[in-house]
Amino acid sequence: MDASVMTAVVAAAVLVCRAAVLEMRTPGAGRRAWAFVTDRRALGAGAGAALALGAVGGATVGGAAVLVWAGLAGVLVASLTAERKRPPASEPPGDPGTFGERDGS
Repeated sequence: MDASVMTAVVAAAVLVCRAAVLEMRTPGAGRRAWAFVTDRRALGAGAGAALALGAVGGATVGGAAVLVWAGLAGVLVASLTAERKRPPASEPPGDPGTFGERDGS
């Protein structure tokens, strides 16, 4: 196995471990981190990036490592382009238009 493939596998494992740690710290955060797999726009962008990188890399370098790295890049692109839906936060005290300033000052 190529060393480059192992590097990509380790990077993917780090992303999974990060989601697990997020889930342990804040329940629901790990699920929100991987919610991009249900976003069609994000999956389309990730698949497009993976296909483009795979085609260019396959034509210039070739090998299985190119496909693994293209797949990892596709997952990262999909994750970055997904719409994040944050849980509703509690309303801060005071008027929402004050931006944290005290009343009357």
